[in-house]
Amino acid sequence: MRFLMTKKTLLEIFAVAGIFCLAGCAKKVYAQSSKPAEKISSAEEEKFGRVFQKMSGRAKEAICVTEENKAEFLKDLHAILEEEKTFRADDKSLFFLIDKKHTAPSSYVPKDLVSLEKNSLFDLNKAGMKIRSEAYSALNEMAQAALNDGIRLLVSSAYRSYSYQENLFNHYVSVDGLEQAERESARPGTSQHQLGTAVDFGSISDDFDKTRMGQWVYKNAADYGWSLSFPKGYEDVTGYRWECWHFRYIGKNACRFQQKWFGGIQQFMLEFIDFWKNC
Repeated sequence: MRFLMTKKTLLEIFAVAGIFCLAGCAKKVYAQSSKPAEKISSAEEEKFGRVFQKMSGRAKEAICVTEENKAEFLKDLHAILEEEKTFRADDKSLFFLIDKKHTAPSSYVPKDLVSLEKNSLFDLNKAGMKIRSEAYSALNEMAQAALNDGIRLLVSSAYRSYSYQENLFNHYVSVDGLEQAERESARPGTSQHQLGTAVDFGSISDDFDKTRMGQWVYKNAADYGWSLSFPKGYEDVTGYRWECWHFRYIGKNACRFQQKWFGGIQQFMLEFIDFWKNC
C-alpha cells in the first residue's frame, strides 16, 4: 500500500515529545509499512527536533521525513557520518559547509591537490587547474562513463585560492556592480572552489544545460558523487543564481542521501549535517 502525503500533513510540525511529520514530500511517495514505527531514543528525538527547527522554512518543506520513516532517515544519516570519519582527518570534510555565512580562512589550502593535465578522458579549458585527489578519481570515473556515451567532458574551472577568488570577485564588482556580483561570484573565503572539490564544466554559461554535455552531466553526475550546487529557483537558499555548470564532489552515498531525503538540494543536506554535528 502506498500513500501520498497531503499538504496539510506536510505542514504539520510537532514538538520534540510528539510527532515530526516533516514537510516537503510532495514529489515522493513512501511505502507505508504494516509494522509499527521503529523506536527512536528520546535523545535522538530531541536532537532531531532541535536540528529541524534550525532549518529554514523552505528546507523544512523539502525534508522528506515522516514518523514512519524517521528511523530509516536517522540510520542513513549515521551511515553518512560514519563515512565522514574515513575522510582525511587533517583536511576539510567533503561535507564542509561553506557559503555566504560559513567561511574558510584565507590561509586554507587543501592538502592533497592534484594537477589536471592533458589526458585521454576529458578536456581542459586552461592550464594549471587542480582538484583534491578524491574529486580527481571521481572525475576520471565520470569522464570515462561520459566517453562511453559519446560525450567528452570539458573542465573549465576547479580549485581557486583565496587570493584568486578575491581578485575574481573584485573583477565582477568592477564590471557588474556589487549587487550583481554577489549573485554570481563568491566573496573570498566563501567559495566552494577553495575546497578543491568543485568543478565548473563546459562553457560556464546559461546555455550549458542545453548542450549534450550539460544534459549528460545533469542526468548522471550524482551517480559518480557530483552534486549540482546552485539549482534553478533556489537563489534565496544558496545565495547564488542558477549555475548549471557548477558541481561539487560530495561522494556517491551523500548524493543518494541528498536525493532521498532533501529533495536533491545540496544546501539543505549540508546545513542539516552541520547543524547535527554542532547541535
